[in-house]
Amino acid sequence: MSEPDPPADPQARKAALREQARKNRVAQKNKDEVSRGICAAFTTLPAYDAARTVMWYVDAGSEVRTRHALPAALAHGKRVVVPWCVVESNTLELFLLEDMSELVEGAYKILEPKPELRTLAAKIVRPEDLDLVMVPGTAFDPRGARMGQGKGYYDRLLSAARPDVPLVGMAFDCQVFDEIPVAPHDVFMDLVLTESRTITGQGRASGTRPPG
Repeated sequence: MSEPDPPADPQARKAALREQARKNRVAQKNKDEVSRGICAAFTTLPAYDAARTVMWYVDAGSEVRTRHALPAALAHGKRVVVPWCVVESNTLELFLLEDMSELVEGAYKILEPKPELRTLAAKIVRPEDLDLVMVPGTAFDPRGARMGQGKGYYDRLLSAARPDVPLVGMAFDCQVFDEIPVAPHDVFMDLVLTESRTITGQGRASGTRPPG
């Protein structure tokens, strides 16, 4: 989708794009149905078939919805991992999800691991243990560039994942722009899945692209 006329200032341009992408995402029709198709495409990737430990995100707000697909994912014989936010440190921790009952509604109606389970040794997963990573985003472009919420949560998490691990962005078509601004710390996706296409991004410089 074509981006709006950009402001001259790079930061202002990024803010304008983020706002437009959010509006587009909120206006997306049939989110449940469209999201199911995107999640189904994720589970048919060769990289998914090959992975043992897969990170999913739990949708918040108007993101591509994943919570309807998670119960089936838990039956696929893989280790399903979900991130949760540590507000005090502005970081994401990883939680081994074994049953949907382990999630409760937290701040902003976001499903997150029950507090009493988060620190159990058996539930803690390191970023290096991931074999495939599903990534939400506000906006993407055909290079695999990603724009998040602006706080850098995922950039920090993804930088700790193994270089060979495929990163797969999940988006509605309306979130894909011709080009979005990037900074040196930004992490590029290997793939971006939408309801109509699979975009092959450039990935991380030292990484490898997954097959289709």
